[in-house]
Amino acid sequence: MDDVDLRGSPQQGLVTATFGFFIGFAGVVLYGPIAPQFGDAMGLSGVLLGLLVAAPQLSGSLLRIPFGAWTDDVGAKLPFLILLVLSIIGMSGLAVILLWLYPDGLTYQQFPLVFLFGCLSGCGIAVFSIGSAQTSYWYPTDRQGTALAIYAGLGNSSPGVATLIVPVVITALGITQTYLLWLGLLVVGTLVFAYYAVDPYYFQLRKQGVDAETAKQRAETEGQELFPSGNAMESIRNAARIRRVWALVAMFFVSFGGFLALSVWLPSYWIELHGLNIRSAGVVTAITFVLAAALIRVPGGWISDTVGGEPTAIVSFGAIGCGSILLVWTRDLGTAMAATFLLAVGMGVANAAVFQLVPKYVPEAVGGASGLVGGLGAFGGFAVPPLLGLFVDIYGIDGYATGFVTYLVLGVGGMILASRLYRTVDQQPGTPAVS
Repeated sequence: MDDVDLRGSPQQGLVTATFGFFIGFAGVVLYGPIAPQFGDAMGLSGVLLGLLVAAPQLSGSLLRIPFGAWTDDVGAKLPFLILLVLSIIGMSGLAVILLWLYPDGLTYQQFPLVFLFGCLSGCGIAVFSIGSAQTSYWYPTDRQGTALAIYAGLGNSSPGVATLIVPVVITALGITQTYLLWLGLLVVGTLVFAYYAVDPYYFQLRKQGVDAETAKQRAETEGQELFPSGNAMESIRNAARIRRVWALVAMFFVSFGGFLALSVWLPSYWIELHGLNIRSAGVVTAITFVLAAALIRVPGGWISDTVGGEPTAIVSFGAIGCGSILLVWTRDLGTAMAATFLLAVGMGVANAAVFQLVPKYVPEAVGGASGLVGGLGAFGGFAVPPLLGLFVDIYGIDGYATGFVTYLVLGVGGMILASRLYRTVDQQPGTPAVS
C-alpha cells in the first residue's frame, strides 16, 4: 500500500468533470443554428427537420444509462473519453460534408448520413451521468449538493453559450469555417480533459491492483465517503419495477426533454415566424431560454428543498402550460420572448424539483432511478422536435406557433402526475435536491 500513487483532489475532479460536461453537452445544439439552411439545402419536411435537429439527443439520452453504470466499474475518465472521441468522429464527418457537399451538393439523399453524424456528435451529451458519478465519489455527502449544483449548472449552460456564439461566428466566418473551429475546440478540449482528469481515489487504487476492500479503506483515509455498490445494473432493474419511477421519468421527459427540444427548435421558430436573422435568433434563444433555464435550476433546487418538490413541480408545470398558451396565440415578438422566458423558468425549476423527488420516493434504488429518470427523460429532446415539425407540415409557417399545443399538453400532463404524487405520498421534508 505504501507504493501506490494517488493523484488529484475533489476540486480537480469537479473542475475536470464540469469542463468535460461543458464541451460534450454543447452538442445539444449542433444543428439548431443552421437548421433552416440545412433544411432548405436538402428539401426537408418539418418532421425530418425536427428529426435532424434532435439527432444528437438520441444518442445523448440513451447512452446515459449504460455509460453511467459502467462508471461504477472502471471510474469516470475512460467512459468520458470514449464518448468525447465519438463526438469528435461525428463532428469530423459533419466537417467533411460541409467541406465537400455544402451547399450545392447537399441533397435529400445525404439526410441519413447527416443524421448519423449528428447522432455520433451527440454522444458527448451522455457524459452527464458519468460526471455526476465522478463528482459524487470525490465529495463528502455534506458537500455534494453544492458540488453537483455547480457541475450541473455550469455544464448545462454550454448549449446556451453555443447558441449565443455560433450564429455570430457564422456571420463572420461562414458555416463551414465555424464548424471546423467547433471541431478544433472539441479536439483541444478533449486533450485537455485527458491530461488533467483524474479518477477518484478508490478507482485509482483498483487500477493499481489493490483489492476492493483494501482500496475502500485507503480511499476512506483520504476523505472519500461514497463507493460503488457493485450492482449498478441491478439497481436499474429494481428501479424499473417501481411505478413511481415511471411517473418521475414522464415528468423529466416534459421538463428536461422539453428543454432540450426547444433548445434546438427555437432558432427556427424565431427565424421563420418572426423574421429574425440567424444571429438575432441565436441571441434571443440563448438569453430568453437556454441560459435562463440552466441558471434557474440551482435556485430551483433550493425552492424544492424549502417548499417541497411536489408543489414546486405543480407550479412549474403550470408555468410551462401558461407559456405554451401564449406562444400558440401570439405573433408579437416581445410577447413571444416573455412567454419563452416563462417556459424556461418552468422547465428549469421543474428539472430540480423532479430530482429532489427521486431519493424521496425511491430510497431503495436511488442510483438506478436517477439513471432511468435522467436517461429516458432526456429522450424527450429527440421525440418532441418531430412533433413540432409535423405542425409546420400541416399548417405552414403558422405551425411554428400552433405546435406549442404540444407543450400545453405536456405541461398539463406534468401537473397531473405531480398532483397525484402529492396526494398519494406522505411528505418527507428535508430531502436534499440533487440538481
